Amino acid sequence: MSTFVKYLCVLGMSMLPIVELRGAVPFGMGAMQLPMIPVLIVSIIGNLLPVPFIILFIRRLFEWMKAKSRRLGRLAEKLEARGKSKGAMLVKYEALGLFILVAIPLPGTGAWTGALVAAMMDLRLKNAIPTISLGVIAAGIIMAVFSDVFFVWHG
Repeated sequence: MSTFVKYLCVLGMSMLPIVELRGAVPFGMGAMQLPMIPVLIVSIIGNLLPVPFIILFIRRLFEWMKAKSRRLGRLAEKLEARGKSKGAMLVKYEALGLFILVAIPLPGTGAWTGALVAAMMDLRLKNAIPTISLGVIAAGIIMAVFSDVFFVWHG
């Protein structure tokens, strides 16, 4: 597999919900044997690509899902409730809360969740994007350092 294709795999993986860069960084450094800094840069870019689209269009998508079918409507309501519940932290801490939500590399956090919360809280793109971007960068650095340490130990 060519190096270009390996980076495309990392980019694609970092764009996926749940996986995001938390999975793409160790995948790129470990399975693909790519260097840390380029993997980190590609993962950050890939993780941030869906964010503005989520913020701008998720409410419309949820409305479409509710109108389309009962099953999709229940899923949309569940996702809306999740975004609103995580948004409770934002009411008090605003940008810092959004940053922490995105930066902590744990399940249920990340850029997709941060964008969902930003949309549910009606945050403007100009306020949400920089905060989410800083959170993604922080999460990427955390994952790169942990991945580097892990691969050195388990070389």
